Amino acid sequence: MTRPSSTTRFSVRFRRRSLLVVAILGAGFACAALWRPANPLASAELARIGRGSVEDTVTALGKLQPRAYVDVGAQVSGQLMRLHVAVGQTVREGDPLAEIDPALQRAKVEAGSAELARLRAQLAEQRARADFARAQFVRQTELRRVQASRGEAYDQARMETRTADAQVEAIHAQIRQTESTLRADEAQLGYTRIAAPMPGTLISVDARQGQTINSTYEAPVLMRIADLSAMTVWTQVSEADVTRLREGMPLYFTTLGHPGRRWTGRLRQLLPAPPKPVAAGGASSGGSGGSGGGAASTVVLYTALFEVDNAGGDLRPEMTAQVFFVTAEAKNVLTVPIAALGTKAEGAKREAGGMHDVTVVAAGGALDTRRVRTGVRDRFNAEVLDGLAEGDRIVVSWKTDDGRPPRVGFRL
Repeated sequence: MTRPSSTTRFSVRFRRRSLLVVAILGAGFACAALWRPANPLASAELARIGRGSVEDTVTALGKLQPRAYVDVGAQVSGQLMRLHVAVGQTVREGDPLAEIDPALQRAKVEAGSAELARLRAQLAEQRARADFARAQFVRQTELRRVQASRGEAYDQARMETRTADAQVEAIHAQIRQTESTLRADEAQLGYTRIAAPMPGTLISVDARQGQTINSTYEAPVLMRIADLSAMTVWTQVSEADVTRLREGMPLYFTTLGHPGRRWTGRLRQLLPAPPKPVAAGGASSGGSGGSGGGAASTVVLYTALFEVDNAGGDLRPEMTAQVFFVTAEAKNVLTVPIAALGTKAEGAKREAGGMHDVTVVAAGGALDTRRVRTGVRDRFNAEVLDGLAEGDRIVVSWKTDDGRPPRVGFRL
């Protein structure tokens, strides 16, 4: 067997080493070409500075109620004979609403009238007796002057005169008492005919014709009349936001039934204490602050009131209102997204007093950090007071796992 020569072995080793060197150099060039710094703008979500309006608001929920309403009740007991109105009907002041059986009240009036007539007749009789007693006293006085009568007869006549006059005064007092009782009975008789105390709309009728009304202990409510041309919104504001409200501040609200429509107004009153909670038995608890249960689990809500015109009748009682109290606003100003204020260039720190570091895309695509002063802000945007110009491009967020600018990347 012939062994390879030394020249042949050298050639093989040289080719192997040459291929290894070429492979190493090729891998190095490939890594240099592919593993290089990435373009940071490819992983950035950008926004352009423009103009808009910014509102700082306090949000709360409210209920609509008529500004003026009255609960119509019954002041006498009896059967409800007639009901002249129905829910939704419009009434004027003085219009008849209902009638209660007047038999008992009419009987009392008739009895009082008869008693008054009897007393007046008794008064006439007693006046005649008083006149007779007075005439007798005059005769006895004249006889005593001429000493033609005994002193006992004179004293008797004087006593009868004074007694008759006193009885006349007593009957006068009885007549005044009976007249007072009769007026009360006539008023009770008038209460059997219930009339509208104000103009408005019947928003509820709780009584039924033929129903027996018992007003012995309290006046039962038969119906409610409300003026729906103006509404009051009873708004519940949390204790964390109530200190930001001021009477007279502007506001607006929306309703579920009218999407996209706003009603505006101004805060009229902020009640000083939260409403008392209703206990299990229906009675209000004595404690204030809205603590119906444990203090740690109770949300304290304060009541804010304001009015809104409802001439069109689009708003209805008990509607839910989403209310926005405007604490500050800026119109047609430069705005920056709130998310961009949270984005900081490497090493930058966010300062208090409305100063923030914002990443701006400079000319040529380079990233620059600017100090920006902001003003009014809402949940999404903030007013730019200084540091940015209209049209500037800024970085809102980074599309990376850690939310920071990419440093290197594998590019094909």
